[in-house]
Formats: sequence, structure tokens, C-alpha cells
Amino acid sequence: MTDLLETKEDGIAWLTLNRPDRLNAFSPAMLLGLGEALQRLGGDASVGAIVVTGAGRGFCAGGDVKTMASRASQSFEERVEGLRRMHQLPLLLRTIPKIVIAMVNGPAVGAGLGLAMACDLRIAGRSARFGTGFAGVGYSGDFGGSWTLTRLVGTAKARELYFLGDIIDSTTAASLGLVNRVVEDEALQDETRALARRIAAGPRVAYGYMSATCSPPKPSPLPLCSKWRRCIRRARQ
Repeated sequence: MTDLLETKEDGIAWLTLNRPDRLNAFSPAMLLGLGEALQRLGGDASVGAIVVTGAGRGFCAGGDVKTMASRASQSFEERVEGLRRMHQLPLLLRTIPKIVIAMVNGPAVGAGLGLAMACDLRIAGRSARFGTGFAGVGYSGDFGGSWTLTRLVGTAKARELYFLGDIIDSTTAASLGLVNRVVEDEALQDETRALARRIAAGPRVAYGYMSATCSPPKPSPLPLCSKWRRCIRRARQ
């Protein structure tokens, strides 16, 4: 079974995370597929909007906890490459000249929440749930989530969501500014398609520049370099 499905219709590219039995938790094949698809679709003149969603009852559960123990056997280089591949995706989502919509059809947790937040717009079904999830597994976070969450909901609320790890419903997520709109589950696909069609039919070049100019300025590289050095030291341990 392919871990990532891709279809096109009416100028819209649909990318569906396809591990429904694991609530679409990331796999190496899925991460590779997402990176390749986003790079390719970013330069595809026939595509005016991209929708990212999940198969079955979940959007994305983030990292697959069941495979984490097996990573202990990986070499340092393999771990670094895995981290690089994962953290390349939110940057791609933020920089490709296409509008990307997250259609959140169920739980979006951990790196899955990070994936949704890296998209330009988020439309959620009523039953969608959101959570950082990292405190429960003893991780500080990944997929750019702390960066995007802070800018979407503010520093104080982002810290609370990270420290406590509470799961919030779609209504609360909308009130915090985490999602743009909430619709009934049975209307989610149609509403998302209508939004994507509207964007695909609009001024695509201008939308690309709008997305770029709406992104906050990049921070100084000095603290980033310091953080990467700390991450590398931890990976060696």
C-alpha cells in the first residue's frame, strides 16, 4: 500500500497521507513522498492549490511511536538524515509558491499538528482534535511546531499547550486562531474543495507573493546554529 496518495482535479492537487491503521503516522516512505511531491507541485503550472489531508478517521498522528525503539540501532548519520528530511517539509510548505490547505479530518497531534500549522490555511471537521503530544513521550517537539504555534496562538498559550499536552477540540482551535474555519464532518471535503477551487482560479502569482510576505521575518542564524549544535550533541548520545 502506498503511504502517500496524489490526485489532481480542477487545478487542485490532493495529497492524502495513507496509513489509516496508524492514524496516518509518518513513515520514511511518506516523508520522502511528501518532500518530492511538494517540490514538484511547487513548480507545476497546472496546479493552483494543494490540499493535504489524511485517509480514514485521522489527519496525522505525527511520528510513529511503535517504530521509535527500532531507531536506537541507527547510526548517527542516519539519525541526522532522518531529522533533516522531516524538518525540510515545514520549510517547503512555507516557501513553495502555492497555497497549501490542510483539510483536518481527525486528530492532528505532534508532528501532525506541525504539518497542519505549516500549511497556509487550515479547515477542520467538527470532530477534529489537536494536541502537541510531545510531553507524553518526553520530546521537546519537532516539525517546526513551536515556531508556528507561537505565531498562531501567542507565546503564553503555546507554552501551555506544549507543557500540558492537552487535546483541544475544533471549536477551541478556531477560537485560538489555530484553524481558519470549522465545518461539519460531512461537509468538510466539499467545503475544502470549494475553497481550493476559489484559490486555484485566483491570481496564482500574487498568492505566492502574499504567502511569502505574510510569513514572519526569519530569526538570526546565530541562535539557530547554537540550537542545531545542541541537537547534534544529543543525537550522538
